[in-house]
Amino acid sequence: MGTYLNIIQILVSLMILVVILSQVKEGGGGLFGSGQSSIKTRRGLEKTLFQFTIFLVGLFLLVSIVSVRFG
Repeated sequence: MGTYLNIIQILVSLMILVVILSQVKEGGGGLFGSGQSSIKTRRGLEKTLFQFTIFLVGLFLLVSIVSVRFG
């Protein structure tokens, strides 16, 4: 069971990586910030990716806890 949990954990972490990198915008405004103090509202696909990122991080934490507990 530990091997399966490790594989799931690796796959979820790769999915987190892909989703976070897909949120980075052109021109240096995404990952490290653009230096602007304005607050932007997330809409459409950007909001969906943000919520999916939160879900994946929660899933990663859950799989990690289960892996430590039962692995």
